[in-house]
Amino acid sequence: MDYAYMNSLWLRLRTQANSYLSQYEPLVLVLAPLFALFVASILQSLVRVLHEKGLKATVLTLFMNTIKLVPGVKSYIDAEKQKVVDKLNSGGKSKRDGWRTELPGEGVGAGVIDKMKDEKRKDVAWQGKCSGTVYIGGSESEGHFSLINEACSMFAHTNPLHLDVFQSVVRFEAEVVAMTAALLGSKEKFSGGQICGNMTSGGTESILLAVKSSRDYMKAKKGITRPEMIIPESAHSAYDKAAQYFNIKLWRVPVNKELQADVKAIKRYINRNTVLIVGSAPGFPHGIIDPIEELGELASTYGICLHVDLCLGGFVLPFARKLGYPIPPFDFSVKGVTSASVDVHKYGLAPKGTSVVLYRNHDIRKHQFVAGKLLCSNSDFMVFDFKSANKFILVLPFFLTLKETNKKLTEWSGGLYVSPTIAGSRPGGLIAGAWAAMMSLGEKGYLENTKQIMDVSKRIQKGIKEIPELFIVGRPDMTIIAIGSDIVDIFEVNDIMTSKGWHLNALQRPNSIHICVTLQHVPVAEHFLGDLRESVKKVKENPGPISGGLAPIYGAAGRIPDRAMVQDLLVNYMDGAC
Repeated sequence: MDYAYMNSLWLRLRTQANSYLSQYEPLVLVLAPLFALFVASILQSLVRVLHEKGLKATVLTLFMNTIKLVPGVKSYIDAEKQKVVDKLNSGGKSKRDGWRTELPGEGVGAGVIDKMKDEKRKDVAWQGKCSGTVYIGGSESEGHFSLINEACSMFAHTNPLHLDVFQSVVRFEAEVVAMTAALLGSKEKFSGGQICGNMTSGGTESILLAVKSSRDYMKAKKGITRPEMIIPESAHSAYDKAAQYFNIKLWRVPVNKELQADVKAIKRYINRNTVLIVGSAPGFPHGIIDPIEELGELASTYGICLHVDLCLGGFVLPFARKLGYPIPPFDFSVKGVTSASVDVHKYGLAPKGTSVVLYRNHDIRKHQFVAGKLLCSNSDFMVFDFKSANKFILVLPFFLTLKETNKKLTEWSGGLYVSPTIAGSRPGGLIAGAWAAMMSLGEKGYLENTKQIMDVSKRIQKGIKEIPELFIVGRPDMTIIAIGSDIVDIFEVNDIMTSKGWHLNALQRPNSIHICVTLQHVPVAEHFLGDLRESVKKVKENPGPISGGLAPIYGAAGRIPDRAMVQDLLVNYMDGAC
């Protein structure tokens, strides 16, 4: 094909195009591409929303938002929501009457202890009646309780942030981390021999730190600037909090028929922005261990991070395995596991406010720290870390801006500062209490405790199976037992159990309640089963909510299709709590 022919073809095409477009106003020709871009942008946003929420949720949200535009509808919905919130808060409002709102004019001195004892006597009788909550057995005034109370009080004034002063607490933290890591595979060759971490205030902070470190590690490793993480719907709500705090897109995917993380479903959501996937050992709702080995293989294949939530299982599963229970792999012996969270204040029997976050190596853990900042000394108070500032200062426009306005980058005047966790100051007494708990019990003590709670869990499961109206949700691997029913309203059963002094957890998907078995339940297992049988019988004979019960609210929350409305209810409830 020669040049002359091509030129002739081009001229014909241009003439035809100009002839066709000549019938339109020039302004239309200018605005048409802009309008097309506008429409394309709307379609792109719609496709993205459909991809994130699904067709049903998107249509429902659009419908609800449209309905609220009708005069009076939004105010009616808000009023109905407030009625639910008021009912949820009704029990607490009367109790808050008379609460102090300012300092006493004159201090009461040592008499405050008597006042605290009076208030403590008003607490409910929780001994043996709570799901989880208190994991230590026996009385508060003796035994292990007394031991950790003394350890905490001995170091109540300390703060490991001042590591040059409180060297004892710094050592305690390091040893708690090392001992916990040893339970989770640090001594096995596949772990890499670099497992490290810190103590935190609880499972949520451990999870937050692991998510933040994973995000920043993957940014340094792969340059990911729009991070996403994928979790099963059974994963703890702390990941939702982490996603909001650290600006990470969160994909929560359904579990499989066994109520475990669905590896195939998670794989479908992995893309170039994925920084983290999550597994639990076990999951909080049903006590079921996710397929950590399969998740580890998936994480390794795609070169992304895998966090294992061991907040409940960290101080049970290693010992249950030694006792011969069929526990699948769950720790750093699994290739692909990059971090784990372990609560010492649960089955580690440490004081409340003690957890551990662990990392496979120091390369990941370094991203947990926030060191001193470079601050741009202008009214905007722009903040850059050292690494980012060094990069940005090489960018010509930014450099010229600094030069033109005579602005300077300076360090914080407080000197060198680095905090390993979200909190700066940390209670050394709690760290000391955790160390005392682990040292006092030792491996033998934890083995004995694990045997007791695993045995009583099996006993309770057997008793539940003997109640024909009930069933156990899934196949629990540990000490959490979820109870459901196709015959009676399980939330009404829960209300009756509450009236008998029990404090269980209400669950959804499926509707159920669970008990997290602790040492407190060892002597009262038969009492629990007796009350459960009686509660089921009462609901079956007299179905319907009891006065003051929360069954209607729990049931309605599970049925409301607009999940944003449920979230609003929870936020309003918490906002009115204090």
